[in-house]
This record gives sequence, structure tokens and C-alpha cells, in this order.
Amino acid sequence: MIARHPATKRALLRRIAPFLLLPLGGCNWVVMSPAGDVAMQQRDLILISTALMLLIIIPVMAMTIWFAWKYREKAKAEDYDPEWDHSTSLELLIWSAPLLIIIALGAVTWSSTHLLDPYRPLDRVDHARKVDPTAKPLQVEVVAMDWKWVFIYPELGIATVNELAAPVDRPIAFKITSSSIMNSFFVPALAGQIYAMPGMQTVLHAVANKPGNYEGFSANYSGAGFSNMRFRFHAMDQAGFDRWVAKVKASGATLDRATYVKLEQPSEKVPPMYFSGVEPKLFHAALNMCVQPGKKCMDAVMMTDSMGGAGKESAHDVEGLRHDGTIDVGGFHPVEPGKKGEIAQPAGMTPAAKRTPAAQGKQAPGQQDGDGHGGGHAGHEGM
Repeated sequence: MIARHPATKRALLRRIAPFLLLPLGGCNWVVMSPAGDVAMQQRDLILISTALMLLIIIPVMAMTIWFAWKYREKAKAEDYDPEWDHSTSLELLIWSAPLLIIIALGAVTWSSTHLLDPYRPLDRVDHARKVDPTAKPLQVEVVAMDWKWVFIYPELGIATVNELAAPVDRPIAFKITSSSIMNSFFVPALAGQIYAMPGMQTVLHAVANKPGNYEGFSANYSGAGFSNMRFRFHAMDQAGFDRWVAKVKASGATLDRATYVKLEQPSEKVPPMYFSGVEPKLFHAALNMCVQPGKKCMDAVMMTDSMGGAGKESAHDVEGLRHDGTIDVGGFHPVEPGKKGEIAQPAGMTPAAKRTPAAQGKQAPGQQDGDGHGGGHAGHEGM
């Protein structure tokens, strides 16, 4: 075997050292150095939890090395006792220390779960400033698509694709949904991730405290274009935000239902897009999965089902209450206010059909309802 000269070894190590740093190229320290107060608190929670766990890990690792060295065969330690099997003081230390740490972790987890609840409106801008009770959060409606992000500012009447902006020190209230498959909305510099699911709405409250250009992305695998499902979040002062809004409004494009349907088609690496106008209630239609013409909204279907179902409803039958306070459900006539226990008869029903037990809210002889009693619930007075 050829022995290497020390100088040769040092030269070889100097050549190899830069390659050892290559794995660190995929690391991003933004989670530990965020720009928003919510993300700051989450960073502190990570540090506190790690420190509490290290209180056990470090002593155990150090004692493992110390015991292995002290009681090695050649050491011949004077206190070595091969028949030793129990120590009360050691048992107390082994069980009490982890128990205290678990209690501390439990207390930290319980308090942070409530304080950092994404559905909880913010009560502070940062650690030194409370939120002004008269200040109104910036409303942003988010739709995750394949594979892009749509942001709607309902109060400003604008929308963007793959670009988000907000003033610093102003709370932001996100309403989030998805058009097709589950995703996860995540801006590490702003707050933790929260899922975007089709037909469901999640909520996130956050605030940016430092101006900057930050990255947002989907943190949940959603198909072929997942790795490119990214957007930019611009935190800026109020004047800069006003200029950004003016730039969006200068686009002249409108995000209507037809444009939304086109955006829904899968696409990758979509550049930022601006819309100076947004069709009213577009996010409501996206949430209820009824943007496409003729498609019935989920909330309308659920209301119809809760009313017993009619079977002939059109897409606009159950938009809500009539002006006179009644509910229009498909082919049924609305129930007049003040009348209880009566079902409005469908238009065109024959007198014979009206006299049937089912039409009168009564059951045929021998039939029972779900409680084991005869008679239909709909025919009861005073319900």
C-alpha cells in the first residue's frame, strides 16, 4: 500500500471540499427568516420545540459516548459492577425529564394551535403592534387550477394569474378553493401552508411586515405540472401597491366565466396575467363548481335536497329567497308566508294526483315512517 504524503492529502481534500457543499444548494432559509408575523411565530414554535427535544437528545448522546469510553475493556473502571440492575435515582431522572419536556411541548402546542389557527383573524401586526380595530383586511380569493393560481381581489374588482401583491403591515384574509384537484397554498415567507380543495373553502389570515419579492407554490403533489405551479408574492408599501393595482387595471381584460373555463384547461409555466375586471360572484361559482354554462351550483343542489327535491330545477331555480320571503324550488309553487305544514303542489298536477297519500303528506295504510309511526311528517301542523 502506498502511503500518501500529508501535503498531498490536504490538496486532495481542498479539491473535494466544494463538491461536499453541493447538497446545500437545495436549501432555502426563508422558513427560518420569514417576512410575516404569522410565519415568525411559526418559526419560533419550531425553535422552541427543537430546543426542548435537544434537552434530552444531547445529554443521551453525550452520556452514550462517555459510558462507552469509561467502561471500555482496557479502562478497568473502579466502579464497574457487572451485577448492577437498578438505581432509584437514575430511574427518576430517566422518567421525570422526558415527562416534563412532554408537558412543556403539550402546553406550547395547545397554545400555538389556537393562536396560529389560520381561520382566526389577526389581532396583531407584529410583536409590538396590535391590529387597528377599524382597519379592514385585504380580501383575496384564491383558486388553484392545473397548474396555475388565480387571485381575485373582490373589493378592487381585479384579478391576476400567478402573481399576488399586498401592502406591508396590512392583514390579508384569503379564501381558498380548487377547481379540480387538491393542492396546498404556501408562501413560506408569509404563513404556513393550507389546503385548497374542490367544492370546499379554506381560510388563511396573514400579514407581511417586510417589503420584498417572495415565492409561493403548491406544497401538495397535483400531477405533471406540479413542480412549475409557482407564483410571486410582492410585499410593498401602500404607494407601490396602488401603482401595482393601476397596472393591473390598465390591462383592459376581463375575467368572465368564458375566460375562467379556458384558464381551467391544464397548462404549465403560465406567465403572470392581469384582469382589470371580474365577473360578479365568480369565486362563488368556482367554489360551487358551476362556472360552466348550464351547470347547477352545489349549494343549489344541497338546498334542493334539503327541501325534498323536485327533479325539474334549472341552474337558477334555487338562487335564494324571493322578494316576498318565500323559496322557489324548481317546479313547485312557493309556500306562502305564515302557512305551515303544507307542501305547495307542482304546477300542472291533476286533482287525482293531489288526492294521493304521497301528495297529501300521508302514507298508505300499513306504511311507517322512519320513527316507526304512521303518517307523513310534512302533513303535521305547527311544525
